Amino acid sequence: MITLKATLAPKTAFATPLMGDTLFGQLCWAIRHGWGEARLAALLDGYTAGRPFLVVSDAFPAGYLPMPTLPSTYWHGETDPSQRKALKRRIWLAEADATAPVGDWQRLAKTAEEIGAKTEDRLQPRNSLNRLTLATGKGAGFAPYSVRQHWYPAGARLDIHLRLDESRFSQVDMEQMLAVVGLAGFGKDANVGLGKFTLETLQAHTQPYQSHANAWLTLAPCAPQGLAWDTERCFYTVFTRFGRHGDIGVHRGNPFKAPVLLANTGAVLAPKSYDNQPFTGQGLGGIGADGEGILSQAISETVHQGYAPVVGIRLNMLAKEAA
Repeated sequence: MITLKATLAPKTAFATPLMGDTLFGQLCWAIRHGWGEARLAALLDGYTAGRPFLVVSDAFPAGYLPMPTLPSTYWHGETDPSQRKALKRRIWLAEADATAPVGDWQRLAKTAEEIGAKTEDRLQPRNSLNRLTLATGKGAGFAPYSVRQHWYPAGARLDIHLRLDESRFSQVDMEQMLAVVGLAGFGKDANVGLGKFTLETLQAHTQPYQSHANAWLTLAPCAPQGLAWDTERCFYTVFTRFGRHGDIGVHRGNPFKAPVLLANTGAVLAPKSYDNQPFTGQGLGGIGADGEGILSQAISETVHQGYAPVVGIRLNMLAKEAA
């Protein structure tokens, strides 16, 4: 697989955070519309068996990577408990600094405000509409509510890291699909103008790498369950993805998918046997032994990206022993 980096320019607010597993799903819908269902099925062949044609990261401020989820014993320098909250706000590490020892990363990291990448959440007021009367109703029928929108700073640029099997899907096709998603809009409320972006560049990228690496930093949510890990050197937070179908999938009966438990972006995963692979995790879903869909009753072939692009890092074993 080749390593690519796409740089995006947001053009509107977003109602859905630009996370890798969600973006992968929307790219699959774009492929389905562009080349047909048979082409998408061919690309997803072997997806749950460790052969993804594409792995997509979250969107990060251009030139930066997320800080890893690590105990404080791994960091060098500041140990004053009163500074703990301030240190936790340092969530972005410049790619140029990623070759420094991991213990120095907290000192080198920046806050979102320092790099001009702080998003602003705004509430957009709305009201429920009676589809029969095409009116909002009166009294108890008047039910205003608010939805949260995420606004990027003016001039913001976002990086998305990709792992692509060019023998199955070309870089030119990938560029076209990202442009299509940006034009149509990403995520929730794309039909009312949210989630728009333009693709500025898509090019080969040399991922930062530490010599003598023994663990991976993940760049998207992933599913590490059941894989061979050195569990004492794995650190992550978890969240449950309550997924639902997008696009025309919402019209096929039940739009909701089975929930999946994922390790959040920024996980540190140490395999029992380390190698310099471009991604980790596993593909979720597909059709089970009973012939039914594992994740979806409406579209039985549904899969979910449980893979994540990774950066090789070296954990200081002395820090673990001291802890």
